[in-house]
Amino acid sequence: MHPLISGQRTHLNVRPCFRRVSSNMAAPHAVAGVEGGSSETGLILSDSSSGDVKRPQFGTRFLTDPRQVFQHNAWDNVEWTEEQEAAAKKKVLENSQPLPPEKQEEYDNRANEYWNDFYTIHENRFFKDRHWLFTEFPELAPQCSLNHESHSEASVTDAGQQDTLDQEQSREVAVPPHTDGDFPGSSATYRILEVGCGVGNTVFPILKTNNDPGLFVYCCDFSSTAVELVKTNPEYDPGRCFAFVHDLSDVESDYPVPDGTLDVIVLIFVLSALHPDKMQASISRLARLLKPGGVMLLRDYGRYDMAQLRFKKGRCLSENFYVRGDGTRVYFFTQDELHDLFTDAGLEKVQNLVDRRLQVNRGKQLTMYRVWIQCKYRKAPVQPPETLD
Repeated sequence: MHPLISGQRTHLNVRPCFRRVSSNMAAPHAVAGVEGGSSETGLILSDSSSGDVKRPQFGTRFLTDPRQVFQHNAWDNVEWTEEQEAAAKKKVLENSQPLPPEKQEEYDNRANEYWNDFYTIHENRFFKDRHWLFTEFPELAPQCSLNHESHSEASVTDAGQQDTLDQEQSREVAVPPHTDGDFPGSSATYRILEVGCGVGNTVFPILKTNNDPGLFVYCCDFSSTAVELVKTNPEYDPGRCFAFVHDLSDVESDYPVPDGTLDVIVLIFVLSALHPDKMQASISRLARLLKPGGVMLLRDYGRYDMAQLRFKKGRCLSENFYVRGDGTRVYFFTQDELHDLFTDAGLEKVQNLVDRRLQVNRGKQLTMYRVWIQCKYRKAPVQPPETLD
């Protein structure tokens, strides 16, 4: 078996990494895990651009001595060698023969069925506590508990302060007139939409934590089964939340809110489930929903993540796009690909970061490498009119 995915006990050649990570993604040197899996852990993020602020996050644990690898459950900001990158590329290339077009079309046409089956089987057992949510995305954090006029005094980083200022500016922008009457949350002053909400992994922590009386949260999913699980959850509050079924890739389908009315749009491990050919139109459609100054937040799979290297032959649909055993699909991004998707939709970069994390199963003496990308892109704020001297 290939050493990248053997899952055997291994002597690691790991060096600490304190430098910024370029947008050209590299690869891990030892991987073990399950096919197409995801993980919800704390982050230490590296910056792809010298213009971004590198902020301390949950993880500040660096592996300086490979002999100590099994002393902790996870290590942050792990550096990969050129040899390791080459090995990962080779592994991906070996399993890159795409399935026949008719098989690919079948998975595309039956995508709704596969996701409904997924949530029927797992129900809310798939729910995970995204304890990193408000640290990484302060745009989702409570606003009411702070004096809206004194946000700059809060204990946040400079980047967080700028995010808050952007939020306040978007609040001040008047909602454009609409002739279709009231919509859910029309009286709210701060609106968040999560696309691909699943069983509520993000929505319910927001509703539970954010006590802003002006907040209204929208959430949608491709799977009607998932949406029904959200609506039947005891924490679902129709006065503060509206859940609905929606196909992100169907850009002709209407959303329950007018364009230009959302402050935040959240996409967590959802864009990767779309066919790559449908991603740009989907992001562009979402961008229209944002207010000037509104932000789109994303966290998703990065190139050479453990899950990608675990796929075996017969699972590749197209380059870096795979089908899992249950019929659901997943794409593995680079930072540059995501940057192009957002900027081509007319959004400005606030953040584009890669998180490389070494997770350890100390009981089985296994190492697992995860790669995620986190992005924030903003719709340009309205510029104040120039005043004549």
